[in-house]
Amino acid sequence: MPETIELRVDGMTCDHCVRAVTGAITGVAGVTDATVDLDAGAATVTGEGVDLAAVLAAITEEGYEAAAQAAS
Repeated sequence: MPETIELRVDGMTCDHCVRAVTGAITGVAGVTDATVDLDAGAATVTGEGVDLAAVLAAITEEGYEAAAQAAS
């Protein structure tokens, strides 16, 4: 069953940033979809067996800071 992970992403300033973060996330094994919102500084990741640490590392490698959002 697919899972959804909500992330806070800091450092994005333009559409290029959104594309870079989206590409980084979708390159992680298990990710089936990623939606990145520049205005909210957030990303939603969907997939099965997604390694959160790998997603965060991929975003960091692109030059942005990311952290999991607290569950509400």
